Amino acid sequence: MKTFSIQEINDVLQGVIVGHTSQNITTPEQLETATETEISFIGNKKYEKFWQSSKACVAVVNEDISIEPGENRAFIKVKNADLAMSQVLSLFAPPTPIFEVDIHPTAVIDETAVIGSGTRIGAGSYIGVNVLLGKNITIYPNVTILDECSIGDNTVLWPGTVIRERCHVGMNCIFHPNATIGADGFGFRPDPERGLVKIPQIGNVVIGNNVEIGANSCVDRGKFSSTVLGDGCKIDNLVQIGHNSKLGKFCIMAGNSGLAGSVTLGNGVIIGGSASIKDHTTIGDGSTIGACSGVTADVPAGKTMLGYPAVEARDALKQWAILKRMVRNLSVKV
Repeated sequence: MKTFSIQEINDVLQGVIVGHTSQNITTPEQLETATETEISFIGNKKYEKFWQSSKACVAVVNEDISIEPGENRAFIKVKNADLAMSQVLSLFAPPTPIFEVDIHPTAVIDETAVIGSGTRIGAGSYIGVNVLLGKNITIYPNVTILDECSIGDNTVLWPGTVIRERCHVGMNCIFHPNATIGADGFGFRPDPERGLVKIPQIGNVVIGNNVEIGANSCVDRGKFSSTVLGDGCKIDNLVQIGHNSKLGKFCIMAGNSGLAGSVTLGNGVIIGGSASIKDHTTIGDGSTIGACSGVTADVPAGKTMLGYPAVEARDALKQWAILKRMVRNLSVKV
């Protein structure tokens, strides 16, 4: 078990220690359930009220905290407690699954594949024709990378990930279990004689550097040309990205959200959970789409949209307030 003193943790955080504790710290935990040997976090003033009843010996807090730590307890004051939390969690992180050999004997690797130094390939994985794998890639068991794909250095593919043919992935990416990159786009057209005719999807997917894609999410290949995810995009679990969509840099999509085909997201766009975006829609840089919203038209840069169909947040709040008053008035009359 890893343990650290408060000073050892602060050596990493470079904060200011207020108070004192002699406890060795065994793990991070949330305020309500922490024990006397655990460290917690207060990232917002509204959580200060939980400190007195918490048993945590240390909390990482923002510099503007308005309470004192108390006896044999301490705070580590930092500029941003949420960012500092990631550093603390990294300190206590358990080791990743072990590879007894770099390339498991049950992995199937085509003779034309090129594998960079330090790359590890788990049991039951398949590496196809003319695949190019960079350096220090980690491929866990039962991953499939089909023909003519390329994967950049230091990327991690967890079990069940599928990278279909001719797709390209940048460096330092993470794909969580059962992520699928390059599935066919949803393209069908009605035909009087044959019913729904499948439209061939002959494009690919191009993913930038430092992209993370959650479990059971799907990025469809382009009908033609590419579906593109820019550098630094973070995609949650159970997200659908339709064919020929283009995401700028540092976009965020929360769980169960989805883009129809040919959607364009600018840089820094945030899509809330279960939000849906109509095909051929453009959302400008820095815009936010609230959870469960439905976007049916282009959104200018910097806007926050709510509702179904989505409208600007201030208009949505006005509409909801009017509806509440109408319901209240009706109930009074009845």
